[in-house]
Amino acid sequence: MIQVTLKDGSIREVEQGTTIAELAAAISRGLAKAAVAGKVNDKLKDLSYPLMENAAVEIITLDSEEGLEVLRHSTSHLMAQAVENLFPGTKLGIGPAIAKGFYYDFDSEHVFTPEDLEKIEKEMKRLAKENYTYQRKEVSRTEALDYFKRLGENYKVELIEGLPEDATISMYTQGNFTDLCAGPHIPSTSIIKAIKLMSLAGAYWRGNEKNKMLQRIYGTVFAKAADLEDYLYKLEEAKRRDHRKLGLELDLFSLHDEGPGFPFFHPKGMVLRNALEDFWRQEHRKRGYQEIKTPIILNRSLWEQSGHWDHYKENMYFTKIDDQDFAVKPMNCPGGMIMYRTKLRSYRDLPLRVGELGLVHRHELSGALHGLLRVRNFTQDDAHIFMLPSQIKEELLGVIELVDTFYKVFGFEYHVELSTRPEDSMGSDEDWEAATRALQEALEERGLDYKINEGDGAFYGPKIDFHVKDCLDRTWQCGTIQLDFQMPEKFDLTYVGEDGQKHRPVMIHRVIYGSIERFIALLTEHYAGAFPTWLAPVQVRILPISERHQGYAKALAARFNELDIRVETDERKEKVGYKIREAQTEKIPYTLVVGDQEAESDTVAVRRYGQGDAGEKMTVDAFVNLIQDDIKNKKLLTALA
Repeated sequence: MIQVTLKDGSIREVEQGTTIAELAAAISRGLAKAAVAGKVNDKLKDLSYPLMENAAVEIITLDSEEGLEVLRHSTSHLMAQAVENLFPGTKLGIGPAIAKGFYYDFDSEHVFTPEDLEKIEKEMKRLAKENYTYQRKEVSRTEALDYFKRLGENYKVELIEGLPEDATISMYTQGNFTDLCAGPHIPSTSIIKAIKLMSLAGAYWRGNEKNKMLQRIYGTVFAKAADLEDYLYKLEEAKRRDHRKLGLELDLFSLHDEGPGFPFFHPKGMVLRNALEDFWRQEHRKRGYQEIKTPIILNRSLWEQSGHWDHYKENMYFTKIDDQDFAVKPMNCPGGMIMYRTKLRSYRDLPLRVGELGLVHRHELSGALHGLLRVRNFTQDDAHIFMLPSQIKEELLGVIELVDTFYKVFGFEYHVELSTRPEDSMGSDEDWEAATRALQEALEERGLDYKINEGDGAFYGPKIDFHVKDCLDRTWQCGTIQLDFQMPEKFDLTYVGEDGQKHRPVMIHRVIYGSIERFIALLTEHYAGAFPTWLAPVQVRILPISERHQGYAKALAARFNELDIRVETDERKEKVGYKIREAQTEKIPYTLVVGDQEAESDTVAVRRYGQGDAGEKMTVDAFVNLIQDDIKNKKLLTALA
């Protein structure tokens, strides 16, 4: 007998050789029916895997991300089987699961078309109903090579030849189809139901442009048809909300061939941008931050001292001034170091919280550029906190509170990830361990659940990343907190302690928006361009019914301008109904219609964005109170989705 520790901590004794499927059945009939794979000592395995020694075992079902990953990988095999059935002679590349789906790369004389996707999907559904079992077989390297050479599967042969001589290789068979694969897979094809093939693309074999271009088919699959429908709906919504499209329609920003990756902000986009920056300044002043501005270009020796020249050079832009090498800053940190050491600091001066809305430039490949989400110049809402070692936890908690405050204002939920030391890093093991432990303790004291990303920290320190979730359930990494023992050492930063001696401060790097540009893209898609009133470039549009009402409309606009309410009047000789529809299309939060009755009684007919056609009559003073409360409290529109 062996002992199995389950996810809930309970321990079961089972006979040696018991499979994961048999264990699931022993736990409950419902679990056995839902199970698609297992996890043994944190490694995914097939349900047919025999348990031979004491182990921690978790039963994996389709209501988990890991279960969906196994389902999607298995579906990629089903797609390859369907393609081989329909297009004999096709050679196979690789077919992994990816986020929200899967793909497979094919080498075929037939050029796949969108119409082919329908045929392949139909064949996949037919094969799925055949209820083929995914059968695992382990063979030697020699056996695997012989098998795939006989089939002429040269890509599989190349993969096998890259494995060690003594490697044991697994292959999976369903029906008449066998593929090279480490697994695991679902028990049978009948589990695959909610399938959709999505698109075609070209992909170089093994990602190398010197190799042959293969044809890649992307698809997705979900446990339930309703989940697939929801996913497809959100994809369409994402197209409708694309910030590049809305940015032009709402006259916020544009991108041009004259400056690839360098966005142009229009007047309305600047209003939105300035509102975000004003809010940032206001909240930071409340918490004792001071604002600075550092140069965009600094000399090579600075970047060598900071470590960026060695660790980040490929992402930087360079120039020469007076025959000396200079770099355009990719980060604001080194400038903050120089600012700190402009005078002698005392322990009484710390913590010193210094913020900068700093313009940075990073070299991105042209193929990676994407609207405001991936650009070559952007403004980071950086801050650097210089502190005593005894102040680390308190300052970390303060930053976490600030991030939480910001995201609640925008209506975002978020999750947290802790990234640890990467291979390309600097500093001692002791410093990294102390920094990582401090971040963990702050998260735990705040009561935040977090996921650990091994090896994904910055080269100078571990970090906490905040991933916000938008209304389409997409996640975006925005805020970051990085604890750094290295930069103060490299720049010889000191403070005079209570003992009169010089000591080394510790510092925090942190952003909340991440970058202003990227955050604007996120907000544009999250709100579908219908920004909350406090952010909206135009908060009120006044529509006079006829020319004789224009004087009243102008007088109202003057009153609103005095109150810092952003207002436009639409004096065009168009029908009011047309102008109302246009204001709705432009997603103006408040539209005011004024005619004889309104002019005589000092009232307005108020239409709120997203609340239908009915106008609400109210006095001008009442409307001013309404919109000022809306702006002051940064209320979200009810038409968010």
